[in-house]
Amino acid sequence: MRQTEITRETRETAIKLSLNLDGTGQNKIASGCAFLDHMLTLFASHGRFDLFVKCRGDTDVDYHHTVEDIGIVLGQAFNQALGDKRGITRYGHVILPMDEALILTAIDFSGRVYLGWDMNIAAPKVGDFDTELAQEFWLGFARSSLSTIHFKQLAGTNSHHIIECAFKSIARSISQAVRINPEYVNEIPSTKGVL
Repeated sequence: MRQTEITRETRETAIKLSLNLDGTGQNKIASGCAFLDHMLTLFASHGRFDLFVKCRGDTDVDYHHTVEDIGIVLGQAFNQALGDKRGITRYGHVILPMDEALILTAIDFSGRVYLGWDMNIAAPKVGDFDTELAQEFWLGFARSSLSTIHFKQLAGTNSHHIIECAFKSIARSISQAVRINPEYVNEIPSTKGVL
């Protein structure tokens, strides 16, 4: 079973998260940040991951710690659920349109951490969400999932559309990458023999 549950508590956040890689997109998200709830709901649905998140954070300060820490815990959950990564496709990429926005994402569960963020989100906020926190979320995810991730904005002017398109696109890229490849089901997808 490729699923896991993680609890993480700091002085800034208390997070409980469960993930099933082979789910149907069921989700219940209560992060304390409505825009992040919306993005994670879309992420679970488009990736077909069962995802349950509950967070109590210092949102009276702002959403930074909540958003970053959920990204960290979600990355940890993927890393744990993938285990030694035996049989996975490893790579995934998608170009996804949403109205005027067009976003390319790609991921490699390589064991090497990198985030390429070639995005131009013009508005500083969507509602009460600081748009720069989208990058912080995926940086936390990349670091704790031990993955290389690229986001490239090919088109888009509406900041909500751009961020939403990015979450949908990376969800589908991750879904490709974690899928078991029946041709290599008992193999580590690396010439090194380890990821």
